Amino acid sequence: MTFGRAGSDIAHAKALRRTWPPHSSWPSETGKAGVLLSANNFPKSTCPNVTTCHSDNEGHADIRNEESGQARHVCRRGCMEFSHVGAAFVLQLLVIWGACYLARWLVKHMLNQPPVIGDMLAGILLGPSLLGLLAPDFQQALFPADTRPLLNAAAQTGIGLYMFLVGLGFRKEHFQPNAGSAVAVSFAGVIMPFLAAAALAPWLQQLGLFGKDVTDFEARLFLGVAISITAFPVLARIIKERGLGETPLASLTLSAAAIDDAIAWSILAILLACIGDDSLIAIKALGGGGLLTLTMLVLGPRILRPLAHRAEQDGKVTLPLLSVVLILFGGCAWAMDAAGLHAVFGGFLLGVVMPRGALSQGIKARLEPIAVTLLVPLFFTLSGLNTQVTMVSSLSLALVALAILAASILAKGGACWAAARLTGQDNVTALAVGALMNARGLMELLVINIGLQRGIIGPELFAMLALMTIVTTMMTLPAIDRLARRKGLGGPIADGPDDAPAARAVATPGAA
Repeated sequence: MTFGRAGSDIAHAKALRRTWPPHSSWPSETGKAGVLLSANNFPKSTCPNVTTCHSDNEGHADIRNEESGQARHVCRRGCMEFSHVGAAFVLQLLVIWGACYLARWLVKHMLNQPPVIGDMLAGILLGPSLLGLLAPDFQQALFPADTRPLLNAAAQTGIGLYMFLVGLGFRKEHFQPNAGSAVAVSFAGVIMPFLAAAALAPWLQQLGLFGKDVTDFEARLFLGVAISITAFPVLARIIKERGLGETPLASLTLSAAAIDDAIAWSILAILLACIGDDSLIAIKALGGGGLLTLTMLVLGPRILRPLAHRAEQDGKVTLPLLSVVLILFGGCAWAMDAAGLHAVFGGFLLGVVMPRGALSQGIKARLEPIAVTLLVPLFFTLSGLNTQVTMVSSLSLALVALAILAASILAKGGACWAAARLTGQDNVTALAVGALMNARGLMELLVINIGLQRGIIGPELFAMLALMTIVTTMMTLPAIDRLARRKGLGGPIADGPDDAPAARAVATPGAA
């Protein structure tokens, strides 16, 4: 990981100067360049051409020779050979899948929670919060630094494919009659969390929970994004597992969550621009992302129509056709990421504009088992490796965590409930919307990981926000099941009173 701030570079330089061996013990291939943090670390006669080195805690470093301008990546500890990295990665997959399977079974039969909660808990338990606490050497051997890029690539691919599948299940005909409610819910779910963040952030800064170079404005922006974000993929998975995937409630909530998260990611891009990463980030996020979205919504269905005709003719999605779809998926994800928003929105938009029928059904049948069962759990494990809940051990920090949790629930769930009520939804439906929008899961983990990597938040606040993520996501399913016993949530959204006949004539959700 490359650190863009001088303070972080100096801190890591000091740590590496204490732990790295003398210059004479370095491999000969890097000796003349002097794999050092600066030319000042050693005499000029020993290290004449060295400038600076960006390094991490895993023993990796990137150096540059000031005469030749060439850069080199080195590993002090001795990087694993490629074959060993592959073997270690396969072992990781087996452990992750086994842990997720066991956690899913436990949360389903003991806590009546959806499998996604099991994936989240398994990821955290495989990290320093439990396995690293009980057996630190074993945990580090199981997840060595050299396999992290492979794990990250597989995890991001799985999340992107899952969002693509979510888009395939999105019913646009349900969004149009409820567009007003969706926009109102999404705006309320952004504005109120940012007001709560404006009140909380100064207090958290005084406690030293943000990075030391983070301004009050930057702290408020980031905390607002963290509170306002909605767990789009997790929300979609809960909706599906409770039999609500083809209902207007699902389309309303997914529409609101999509708008909500697009706004939140745009604000996060502006924040990254404010802290000096790149002055063009905000412009690309708002302009480029908006233009790409508009282009896909307008031209996408026409461009993809020949693929639908081919699927109808063949009666299935053939491997060559699936390959074309996956290439389009990769291109859309890359374009959205290049625009400054997260790549998952590119996959989701492609799913939304994909023609329905044999094409969408065939794609879903082929990709869903791989994405949901094999790839998505990898992201939860990757996030769990960065989470150490034992940091919230003192009473004072626990009270801070409770304050963040309470503010997050009221500002997000409460605001979305109020917006749904004001736009004509009955009380039970509005409560369901608020409960679903209050789930944060996967997208929240993405946000706080970015914040931790960029030095915006410290590990203590990261752990607090991770705990808030778990609690708010676990609250969702019991609330939905309780509301479903009062009113069938699969019926039309705006039927009026709870006792309307159309509202009762629905299948009972709950089959997972």
